[in-house]
Amino acid sequence: MSSQAQLNAKSGMLIRRSTGEVFEALVNPDVTTQFWFTKSSGRLEEGKTVTWTWGQFGVSADITVTKIEDNKLIQFQWPSGEEESAYRTVRLSFESKAGGTTFVQVIESEFDKNDEQLINKIAGQTEGWALVLSAMKAWLEYGINLNLISDHKPNI
Repeated sequence: MSSQAQLNAKSGMLIRRSTGEVFEALVNPDVTTQFWFTKSSGRLEEGKTVTWTWGQFGVSADITVTKIEDNKLIQFQWPSGEEESAYRTVRLSFESKAGGTTFVQVIESEFDKNDEQLINKIAGQTEGWALVLSAMKAWLEYGINLNLISDHKPNI
């Protein structure tokens, strides 16, 4: 690893549910569509590519799952948005905590270090991940959809 700091988007959240339940909420589209995207072509499985759709924005993305460790890790690649062939890696890790709770950490990496909008893109992705984790927390802990994803950019 170079001496230059890694440029990543990061976020984390304690969710007051078991690690198995939190992990399942992200691999199972029947749960994930309750708080994040509106449609998925399938469950996340290592080596599989699925399409996630955000119907409220009219956009879809192909997600390629590169690694899964049950109740510990989900890693996937998704389009960076810069160009058709550019992808970033997202790593979601799950850590069991006291009282049957789970700490979820998200790290999104492989940003284009030469991009003039680099800081804005990292900040935007960090904000986005904080919203996803907050929305998941509300759904899993209280059974409510706060509409954080839709309401974040209502004019798109």
